[in-house]
Amino acid sequence: MDAIAKNFIIYISTITLSLSYCYYLSSKIPKGIYRFLSLIPIFYLFTVLPLRCSSVFTTALTFSFTTWLTNFKLLRFAFDLDHSPFRSSDSLLRFITVTSLPIKSKTTENSVPDRFWFRLGFQAAIFAIIVKIVVNHKPRFHPNLVLVVYSALLFLAIDVVAAVIDAVLRLLAGLELEPSSDQPYLATSLQNFWGRWNLMVTNTLRHTVYKPVRLTFSNYKWAPLAGVFASFVVSGLMHELFVYHLSREAPTWEMTWFFVIHGICVVVEMIGKRIYGGGLRLPEFVGWILTMGFMVATGVWWFFPPLVRCRLDVKILEEYTSVIGFIKLKVFYFNSIILQIL
Repeated sequence: MDAIAKNFIIYISTITLSLSYCYYLSSKIPKGIYRFLSLIPIFYLFTVLPLRCSSVFTTALTFSFTTWLTNFKLLRFAFDLDHSPFRSSDSLLRFITVTSLPIKSKTTENSVPDRFWFRLGFQAAIFAIIVKIVVNHKPRFHPNLVLVVYSALLFLAIDVVAAVIDAVLRLLAGLELEPSSDQPYLATSLQNFWGRWNLMVTNTLRHTVYKPVRLTFSNYKWAPLAGVFASFVVSGLMHELFVYHLSREAPTWEMTWFFVIHGICVVVEMIGKRIYGGGLRLPEFVGWILTMGFMVATGVWWFFPPLVRCRLDVKILEEYTSVIGFIKLKVFYFNSIILQIL
C-alpha cells in the first residue's frame, strides 16, 4: 500500500507538471506540426509512465487514462482536431482536468442520484460474487468457460471503476465522466456492439482516427469504411501496447489480430447494409445470438490468451483478494477501537 501511495503522488505530480507545460508553452505554438513536435516529450513520458506502477491494476488504470486517453487528447490539442479539450479561455485547472479525464459535462449540483448508487452497488456485488466463484472453483471449470466469465468480469470492472471515479468527481467538482458503456450485452450486430462498448475509447478514436481519415479521403465513397477500419487497427495496436505494459513481455500480436478481424467484419457489415439496406436485417434475437457468439469465440481465440499466458488473470485476482483482505482488516481494527471506546 505504501508503494501504491508513493506511485500515486508521482503520477499526480507528473500529470500536473506535464500538462502545465502544455498549457503555458505548447499552447503558445501555432497548431500543427510544430505544436506536435513540442509535445513529443510528453507523449513519451505518458507512454512509459505505467511502467513505474507496481501492480497490474494501477498499471492498467494509468495506461487507460494517461497513455491512451490523455495522449490522444493531446494529439487533438496539437492539431486542434474536432472537440479539442483546449480552449483559450480555460483555466489551468480545467485544462488539466478535462485533458487527463474523459469529462462529459458540468453537472447542475455536487450530488449523485440514488439510482447511481444502486447500480454501482449491484455491479460491485455481482463482480465480487463472480470473482469468489472463480478463485474458489476455477480448476473445476473448462478453460474456455473461464474465459467467458472473464469477459463478464472485464465489463463489470470497467463499469465499476468508471462509476467510482465518476462519483468522486461529481461530489468534489460537479463534473461528470463520459459513460463507460451502453449495455453492449444487448447488441444485435458487431457494429452495434462496438458502438456500445467502452464509449470513452470509442469517442477518442472517433475524433483522432476516424474523422481525420474520413476527411483525408472525403472524395471517395469508401472514406467512412477506411476510417472505421483504421480505428480498429489503431485500437488493436494500443491494446497490444497495453498488454506489454501489463506483462512486460514481447508482443504476440494476437490482440492486434482480434481488432483487425473485427474491423474487417464491421466493414463487411457496413457494406452489406449499403447494398441491401433493410433487406439484410436479421431478427433481433438471431442477431444477438450471432453477435455474442462471435464475440465469445474471437475473445477465446485471440483476446484473452495473451493475458492468461502471462498469468495476468491470476495476478489481478490476487491483487483484488489482497485489497479486500486489507479493507476487512482495517474495518475489523476500526470496529475493535469503537467497541473499546463504548
